Amino acid sequence: MNQLDQLKQVTTVVADTGDFESMRVYHPQDATTNPSLILQAAGKPEYRHLLERAVAELRATALSGPALTAALLDRILVLFGLEILKIIPGRVSTEVDARLSFDTAGSIAKARQLIAAYEQAGHSRERVLIKIAATWEGIKAAEVLEQEGIHCNLTLLFSFAQAVACAEAGVRLISPFVGRILDWHKAASGRDYQAEEDPGVLSVRAIYHHFKKFGYATEVMGASFRNKGEILALAGCDLLTISPGLLAELQASTEPVITRLTPAAAAASAGEKISLDERGFRYALNEDAMATEKTAQGIRNFAADTLKLEALVLGRLA
Repeated sequence: MNQLDQLKQVTTVVADTGDFESMRVYHPQDATTNPSLILQAAGKPEYRHLLERAVAELRATALSGPALTAALLDRILVLFGLEILKIIPGRVSTEVDARLSFDTAGSIAKARQLIAAYEQAGHSRERVLIKIAATWEGIKAAEVLEQEGIHCNLTLLFSFAQAVACAEAGVRLISPFVGRILDWHKAASGRDYQAEEDPGVLSVRAIYHHFKKFGYATEVMGASFRNKGEILALAGCDLLTISPGLLAELQASTEPVITRLTPAAAAASAGEKISLDERGFRYALNEDAMATEKTAQGIRNFAADTLKLEALVLGRLA
């Protein structure tokens, strides 16, 4: 078997793309999207019909101004999600506007709107994960949503404190960003890292061990990989979301895949259970320069790509 097929035996493989054709090639269980990925896909001719459909639907309404822009953006995200659900057997992650990252009530309202759109199209909410940034406000929004049966994927997660707060809030899934953690440490230290010492890999391993050791139900999905070595070093993690390029590398190799993470090893790992209130969370995040910087940068970048996607859609409307 190739490495991708081997990996699928111990980890749920998720496609990190908005490109439908990649999903058909690699047969992932789930798929994740974000504003940047949707922007990339929306700019391709083969996906233009989705933009045109959203514009046609919203043009017939009485909406105007910011309300129309927001509705267009939501519709584009849902239309991509609906197409993805035709291809994959599992769940699609659809992201709340990054500009709501510090707005608990706004994030809750937006998530309810997105779930309602999927349900109106005939899909169960069990097949949709709402992506929200792992700020304190985002985690509190997810806590409310989970109690309503709206399951969440907490993204832009770079620290142990963020992970613990998500688990305590009962979040369904978290996405620690392996590659972006590595990026920061490489820039700070001026050196390269092998997989077994990769700071992003070590971060996900620590989170996985803690969750399994103390019985948290929150799923861990490594994300944002820079190389195949990072992926293989996390074989056995609950889920891994992987870009098409790295999926191709895994599919092209037949070298053995060794399981690196197991619940049994986690149960035997060191560490004490911790709990964080808002004050403790904010202080712990503040003390982690990498996590503070990368979370803020991620929110800014996703917000910028959301604005670009809005401009693209409004151009069609005009």
